[in-house]
Amino acid sequence: MGKIIQLQPRLKQVADNLITSEPWEFRTSHWETAHFIQMSKFHSGKLECDLECDFGKAHKNVPHLPSHLLLKGSMAYTIRAMFSYRENEEKMREVYYLTGLMDCMINQVNPILRTHILRSMYKKVLAIKEGLNIHWYGPLDQILLPIDSRFYNESEYSSSLNRAGTMKELYHAIRKGTAEMFDIISLEYVFYCSGMGGQPCKRQT
Repeated sequence: MGKIIQLQPRLKQVADNLITSEPWEFRTSHWETAHFIQMSKFHSGKLECDLECDFGKAHKNVPHLPSHLLLKGSMAYTIRAMFSYRENEEKMREVYYLTGLMDCMINQVNPILRTHILRSMYKKVLAIKEGLNIHWYGPLDQILLPIDSRFYNESEYSSSLNRAGTMKELYHAIRKGTAEMFDIISLEYVFYCSGMGGQPCKRQT
């Protein structure tokens, strides 16, 4: 964390590619990309400083990207939805809660979701989707954004959902878990979208 803090003053001076710094940090990339890229703030800070030290040639040559993740498939729709509300933290949190609800139906295990009660969650998801005007298309698999295990214990989150004995408890566990994920992502990650004419940065609020 100390290394991240040390890099911040330099980044604030040269943040010509910064879209938003909070609640989540979005930047236009110095390279062409068809997908959003998720990168740790530590690696992003080093990259930005290295490029700026190249005498203003940052937008011309990126010889090597540090460790990062391409957000493809279902995650591409998730990050686009988050980007569309990038200046509204309340809406962003609601989008991520919705993502948690969908993940629960797709990837989590809870006995009560094996009953007709699942229909109530499905209706809740549809209502929130309509209210936010966001959608996911195609086969759904991993829909929550990845978080390194150093920062968040996904197995504990899954266990909390499995232990919920009522829908109220389940909704509370999802709300609590996605809020924690949201805060960790805000603290630890940067998202890059194309600054070279690609699609991700085109979507507006």
